[in-house]
Amino acid sequence: MNDLKVAVAQFQPENGDKKYNLSVIENLTALARDQGADAVSFHELCITAYTFLKDLEVPQLKQLAEPVPGGPSCRYLVELARQYQIVILAGLLEIEHNRFYNTYVCVDGHGLKARYRKIHPFINKYLSAGDEYVLFNLHHWKCGILICYDNNVIENVRATTLLGADVIFAPHVTGCTPSPMPGRGYVDDSIWQNREHNPEALRKEFDGRKGREWLLRWLPARSYDNGVYYVFTNPIGYDGDQLKNGNSMIIDPFGDIMTEIRGFDDSIAMAVLTPEKLKQAGGYRYRNARKPELYRDILGQDHQAVLKPVWMKNSAE
Repeated sequence: MNDLKVAVAQFQPENGDKKYNLSVIENLTALARDQGADAVSFHELCITAYTFLKDLEVPQLKQLAEPVPGGPSCRYLVELARQYQIVILAGLLEIEHNRFYNTYVCVDGHGLKARYRKIHPFINKYLSAGDEYVLFNLHHWKCGILICYDNNVIENVRATTLLGADVIFAPHVTGCTPSPMPGRGYVDDSIWQNREHNPEALRKEFDGRKGREWLLRWLPARSYDNGVYYVFTNPIGYDGDQLKNGNSMIIDPFGDIMTEIRGFDDSIAMAVLTPEKLKQAGGYRYRNARKPELYRDILGQDHQAVLKPVWMKNSAE
């Protein structure tokens, strides 16, 4: 297994404007390829934008949703992958048999390599949940996908790792929302609007508990405990009516940040993934030391899942 050069990309999407969002995806894909990337990863639902979906009804969702892989956005991504000779990972709203899914795809110039449907969707009551994990090969690396909230449920990460994943792609739209955790909450719009004149104030907000500090409480832990590379992507600026802090990053199996986007503009960052870290990391040893006979029945007990993020508690059911 050779080294793998991966780029994370972040940008500010336009609500429902697939033409615009795909044009930005093309520009950043070209930039990633110019810098030698083998693959480029974008954020959750980057083709349509995400947060504004919370207010849409079925007819509006149908106008945005597409089949996978036969829809126009997937076909366009495949053409971009062929043109730039790079693997592309991106998110879109999928429709199949009149059911909607928050879906993330991986394509190359030959077509669809992987499709993953978010297991814990909540942004819109008409979205259906995915019901399976995914594992696919990327230049001989075994890769998995978990979308946003899916990564907060640690069993999802462990299961994907036990299936054989060396890399977990983690597309998000997250950060800067209310939470019981002290210091969390929205970032004031005036700070964003004044970012060119006072970037330090915005960076302080984005780097604090509302954004980066919260990410660093759990993203490195997912990598470290499981001994996998984590490829985290997140929009920068407004997604719907919510300001997002970006901080797209790649974390190695030791839980160390290899690269991170620190700016406020559309951008990419790159890291080289090396196979030797996968077995050097503590997480590799911890997986081998497991005694599943002790907790197999405990972890498999029946459980009624409840999912309602704090910031959505006042939204319409």
